[in-house]
Amino acid sequence: MVFLSNLKNTVLLLVLVLTSCGNKVQSPKKVTETNVTKDETAIVPKIIVAANRTNLYLPLLKNKKIAVVANQTSVIFKENTTDKIAHTHLVDSLISLQINVKKVFAPEHGFRGTVDAGETVKDGIDTKTGLPLISLYGKNKKPSGEQLNNIDLVVFDIQDVGVRFYTYIATLQLVMEACAEKNIPMIVLDRPNPNAHYVDGPTMETKHTSFLGMTTIPLVYGMTIGEYATMINEENWLANNLKASLTVIPLKNYTHETPYSLSIRPSPNLPNDLAIKLYPSLGFFEGTTINAGRGTEFQFQRYGAPFLDANSYDFEYTPKPNFGSKNPKHKGKICYGKDLTNINQRKLNGVSVHWLIDAYKNSNNKEKFFNKNSFTKHAGTEKLQQQIETGISFNKIQKSWQKDIEAFKTTRAKYLIYD
Repeated sequence: MVFLSNLKNTVLLLVLVLTSCGNKVQSPKKVTETNVTKDETAIVPKIIVAANRTNLYLPLLKNKKIAVVANQTSVIFKENTTDKIAHTHLVDSLISLQINVKKVFAPEHGFRGTVDAGETVKDGIDTKTGLPLISLYGKNKKPSGEQLNNIDLVVFDIQDVGVRFYTYIATLQLVMEACAEKNIPMIVLDRPNPNAHYVDGPTMETKHTSFLGMTTIPLVYGMTIGEYATMINEENWLANNLKASLTVIPLKNYTHETPYSLSIRPSPNLPNDLAIKLYPSLGFFEGTTINAGRGTEFQFQRYGAPFLDANSYDFEYTPKPNFGSKNPKHKGKICYGKDLTNINQRKLNGVSVHWLIDAYKNSNNKEKFFNKNSFTKHAGTEKLQQQIETGISFNKIQKSWQKDIEAFKTTRAKYLIYD
C-alpha cells in the first residue's frame, strides 16, 4: 500500500513501488493522503472524484508511455467556473499536462459514448487528439499483448453504476488481466457508485458467467469501481491466478451512503438519476421481449409490449428510433405497460422483480416472453425464470437470494475503502 502525506503544503511522494507482478501475489496499492491540499476545493460540495486529485497520480505518470481506458464520463471537473462545459476530458487534460498518452481503449458505447447498447465499437482515430482508438467491444474485449506493446502504465477511468450486467466491470477485469500478463502496472481512478448503498439480487452462478457477469457476485454489489478492482485482484478472479500491479486513487469526502447525481450520462440509455436507480430492476427486461423504454426519452423508467393485456394498463407508448436505440424493441408499435416516472426514488433501495412478475402475468404470449439464454445471462441463474413461471411471490424470490448475499457481504467487507 502506498501513502502520500502533506509536508510544507507540498505533497511529497514517500513510497511508490510500481512493480510488475506476473504470477507473484502482491497487495494492491491505494494512494491516500492525510490532508486535502489547497488546490482540492470540492467542485461538488461533498465529493471529489479521483480524476480531480491530480496531485496524487500525476507523479506516477511522468516519463511513462500511457494507455487510457476511458469513455465520455472520464472527466476532470472544473472548479469555480461559470463555463457551460464544466469539465475537461481526462485524456485532453493529460495531454495538456505533457503526459505521454499513446492510445485509448474504448469500452461498450465507445470513447465518446454514442454507440448503441450491444453495437460493435470500431477501432479508429480520435479526431480531437489524433490518438489511436482501440475497441474493447468488438472482435476482442480484452487488450491483446501486441496492443500493449511499448506501454508502461494503463489508467482506467470509467463511471460505473454498480449493476453486474453493466459491462464496464467486465472490461475492468479483462484489462487487469491483460496488464498482469504483460507485467504492466495499472491505475484505477475511483468514482462514486450511485447504487453503492445496498447489496441485492440473484448471485451469478459460475456456469452462467459471461461478459454480462464474469464473477460470482450479486446483481447489485455495493462497491465503487476501485473497491471492486481490489476484490478482483485479491480474490484471484484473474486467469491463471495472476495479480495485477494495481494502484487505486480514492475519492475524497465519500461514503457509500452519500447521494451522488451523475452530471454525464454513463451510457446512452441511462439519462437521469431515476433511470440509474431503476436499472437494476428493469434491466431484467433486456433478457425478455418486453421494451424497457428504449426508443423513448424515458429509458428504464417504463416498460411495455404490444402483447401485454391492454385492459390491465392505463399507459401506452410507441418506441421510435432515437439516440442510443436505432432499432428498439417493438419499434413503431403501441406498447401497453407501466410508467414509473413518478415513483418515489427514496424507496428504490433494492432489486425488485415486481414489474417482471407483473409483465409476465399480463402477457398474452408467455411462451415467447423470455429470451432464455439472454435472460439467464442477465439474471445469472436459471432459477429466476423458473420462479416467475411457476408463480413464486416476490417475497419468496427475494428470500432465496439472501444466503448468497450474506456470504458475499462478508467477502466484500475486506475490500471497502469507504464507510
